[in-house]
Amino acid sequence: MDRRKVLSTGAVTGLAALAGCASGTPSSAAPGSSRTVFNVAAPMLPIVGTSDMFPVRRIYCIGRNYAAHAREMGSDPNRELPFFFQKPSDAIQFVAIGTTADHPYPPLTKNYHYEIELVAALGKGGKNVPVDQALSLVYGYTIGLDMTRRDLQRAMGDEKKPWEIGKSFDRSAPMGPLHRVADVGHFTQGAIALKVNGVTKQSADLNMMTWSVAEQISKLSQAFELMPGDLIYSGTPENVGPVVPGDVMQGSITGLPTLDVRVV
Repeated sequence: MDRRKVLSTGAVTGLAALAGCASGTPSSAAPGSSRTVFNVAAPMLPIVGTSDMFPVRRIYCIGRNYAAHAREMGSDPNRELPFFFQKPSDAIQFVAIGTTADHPYPPLTKNYHYEIELVAALGKGGKNVPVDQALSLVYGYTIGLDMTRRDLQRAMGDEKKPWEIGKSFDRSAPMGPLHRVADVGHFTQGAIALKVNGVTKQSADLNMMTWSVAEQISKLSQAFELMPGDLIYSGTPENVGPVVPGDVMQGSITGLPTLDVRVV
């Protein structure tokens, strides 16, 4: 399957030329040896304070991880075990610090929702990772938006069908560059918020998560072998809602630069 480069029009100039990005022509090979029929760019995120890039393997997302959000989605947070879904790695839309990236309103939806989240990036992998060791796998953090075609997600749920079409579409994962744990520490508390056109829509504290980042990593590692390059969207607070073309979203988490996106 042909995959896009992670870099959007708001990306840092010149990053598309770095190693790992597709050249658009077939790989050369010695006579008699195999080769790929075309090159595919590996999605990568810049790492703040370095010239290095972080290659993205998988994107895991936890559902309904703030009690008030679980209730607004019609669930009882006191009876729900953690559950996860995935987005494809090439769903990333990179948003450079200090820029407002244009984010295209996707097709097929009439109810397009924002969900602001802390994203943890793993630099180590493992299976059955104990909670008290889980944060040692984290390389860094960033802010992300889990953009959702809510009408399609709900329709699929009502029909007992998978909801990838509501969650896993092109550019459904806008996010900023990674900040290393060595530079910013771990995010176990602090304000998380989203404004739309300057008006606060979502506002909570990271310590209000039902399942902490460490617990999420531990639970995920029981179902999947986690690997370096995996990203984990750690859940969104209550008051998710719609945006339309022309709206400007600004996501913030204490200790990280804002994430600024304009719907076009």
